[in-house]
Amino acid sequence: MSKHPLQFLEIPRRDPDKEAPDERIRHFGEIYGNYDGASAAAQAGRCISCGNPYCEWQCPVHNYIPNWLDLIEQGKLFEAAELSHETNSLPEICGRICPQDRLCEGACTLNDGVGAVSIGNIEKYITDEALQRGWRPDMSHVVDTGKSVGIVGAGPAGLAAADVLARQGVRSVVYDSYPEVGGLLTYGIPPFKLEKHVVKTRRAILEGMGVQFVLNTRIGDDKPFDELLHEYDAVFLGMGTYTSVRGGFPGEDLEGVHEALPYLVANVYRELGYEDAAIPYVDLAGERVVVLGGGDTGMDCNRTAIRQGAASVQCAYRRDEENMPGSRREVANSREEGIEFLFNQQPVEIIGDGRVSGVKVIETKLGDPGPDGRRSPEPVAGTESILPADAVVIAFGFRPSPPSWFDDFSIETLPSGRVRVATHGRHLFQTSNPKVFAGGDMVRGSDLVVTAVFEGREAAKGIAAYLGV
Repeated sequence: MSKHPLQFLEIPRRDPDKEAPDERIRHFGEIYGNYDGASAAAQAGRCISCGNPYCEWQCPVHNYIPNWLDLIEQGKLFEAAELSHETNSLPEICGRICPQDRLCEGACTLNDGVGAVSIGNIEKYITDEALQRGWRPDMSHVVDTGKSVGIVGAGPAGLAAADVLARQGVRSVVYDSYPEVGGLLTYGIPPFKLEKHVVKTRRAILEGMGVQFVLNTRIGDDKPFDELLHEYDAVFLGMGTYTSVRGGFPGEDLEGVHEALPYLVANVYRELGYEDAAIPYVDLAGERVVVLGGGDTGMDCNRTAIRQGAASVQCAYRRDEENMPGSRREVANSREEGIEFLFNQQPVEIIGDGRVSGVKVIETKLGDPGPDGRRSPEPVAGTESILPADAVVIAFGFRPSPPSWFDDFSIETLPSGRVRVATHGRHLFQTSNPKVFAGGDMVRGSDLVVTAVFEGREAAKGIAAYLGV
C-alpha cells in the first residue's frame, strides 16, 4: 500500500532526543539518542521521492538516499544496509559527523519551511541497527585475485580504499602510526561526536573482510617506503593533513597558546586511557579560554574546553555567522553548552608577558568576494579591543605535511604541499609514481570526512584498473 502523499506534513520532522546541555557537558559521550524501527520508518516515509534527488547530488559520495529511505519505511533493514554500503564505506560514521545541514539535508526539497528529512540520523540508524542484528557485508561472491595493496594511513580515505579493494578481491594491509585505526576519526574528533567503539566496530568489519592492520608503525621511520613498493602490487597514500595553519601575528608562541589538533588529540588520549609523553594532556579547567576559528575543529575545541571545566569559552571569528564554515548544528550545540561567539572579530596579536593574558582583536566588515568566492573580512580602523584569556586555542585549519621521502620515489606535490594525482582517465588518483596512488586530505586539502571517503573509494577503483582486476 502506498503511503499518504502528504505524510511529510502529517508527520513532522523529529530528531532523536538530545541530552540536556547541563548534563552532557559533564561527560564526553555522544549526546544524541537513536531512532527505534518505528521512528526511523516514520521519518523515512516523509521523503517525497523527488524526480531529481537534490540530496543525492549534494552528497559527496552520492548515496542512494531516497532508495534506502524507502527500504527503511518498508522495514527492509538489511537491504538498506547493503545499499548504503554500495556508495559509502563508513555510513554509521558519516551519519554522526557529516554536516548534513550543509549537504544532503540542506538540499532536501522539504528544507524550505517544512523540515528536511532527517537523513543523517536514519543513515546512522541503518548501520547501527543492522550490525546489532547480525548483518555483515556479503563477501561470498568475492574471488581472491592474488593482488595486494599497501595502504599508508588508517583514516577515512585509507579505510574506504581498503573496503572497496576487499570487495574486488584485492588484499590490503593498512599501516598507521597510531595505536588504533581511524586516524582523526579516533584521535581528532571528540567522543561527544563520535564514540570510539563505533570506529573499533568498523575495524572488526574490515578485518572480517580480510583487511589487515599494522599499527604503531610510521612509514619512512619504522618501515622504509621502498619495502612497501617491493612487497605490494600498488600503494595507496591516505596520510591526511596534520600541519596547523598559523595566524602569522605576534604572541602565537606564548605559554598558554595551543594548536587545535594537539589539544584535541591529547584529550582523546586521556579519555582512552593512553599515556604518551610526546602527547601531553592540556587541561583548561578553570581557565578563561578563547578559541580562534569558526570551522568544525573550532567547535570541537569549544566543546572540549567546556567539558574540561573551563571558566568561560569565547569563540572569535573574523566573518559573520552566516559565513562560518562550520556545521550549523555544531554552532548550535556550542551555544547551548555556554560558548560565547564573537563574530566579525579578527585577531591581530596574542598578548602577555611570557604567558598569554589576552587576545587583541579588531572589528571587521565583509568586503568583496575573494578568489574562493567568499567575502573577505576588512579591518575597521580604531575598533581594537582585548579579550582577556588564560588560554588560547588556534583552530585555523590544517595543511598537508608531505614527508621528505616523497622526492626519493618521484611522488610530486603541488606548491601547496598537496599530492599531485590524475583526475582523468582510468587510473584516477594515481600519483607521478605509477605504482602509488593517493587520496583524501593530502590530495584535496583539509576537508570533510565524507570527501576523504569518496576519494579513497575512487582511488581504489583506479588501483583496481591499474592492477587489471
